[in-house]
Amino acid sequence: MAYRVCFVCTGNICRSPMAEIVFRARVTEAGLEDRVVVDSAGTGGWHEGEPADPRTVSILQEHGYACEHIARQFQPSWFSRLDLVIALDTGHLKALRRLARTEEDARKVRLLRSYDPAAGDDLEVPDPYYGHRDGFEECLGMVEAASTGLLAAVREQLEGRAA
Repeated sequence: MAYRVCFVCTGNICRSPMAEIVFRARVTEAGLEDRVVVDSAGTGGWHEGEPADPRTVSILQEHGYACEHIARQFQPSWFSRLDLVIALDTGHLKALRRLARTEEDARKVRLLRSYDPAAGDDLEVPDPYYGHRDGFEECLGMVEAASTGLLAAVREQLEGRAA
């Protein structure tokens, strides 16, 4: 059975698709694409059905990532099929934990930057939507840094399942 990870931000057009695409690339590089399923969603449905923000697409492509994405809204029923729900900031973390129907579901929700030891106490991935291009670059750097630790954690969970 596949290990399922879903990244969640506000509208699912900037941070969470960026995290989804970067992490999927890490999973593929690690040869785990047949064991780990990666997707993303937003806490709200404002952009449902839309592609990722053009600035997100541009930054990802410039850094060698393929970018195909259609926004969607996170649904509480998804908790039952997900192993890990990754929030991009504390607002998303709180919103997702409120949506969790059980304590077990609430424990599935984690902050992305908690997987980056260099992040220290700064666990927020700031929303680049209202800013300039450099905010998207900063977001990508944070996502890439945290993806290494997240991959290690997922690999550990997969090994625990195999034992």
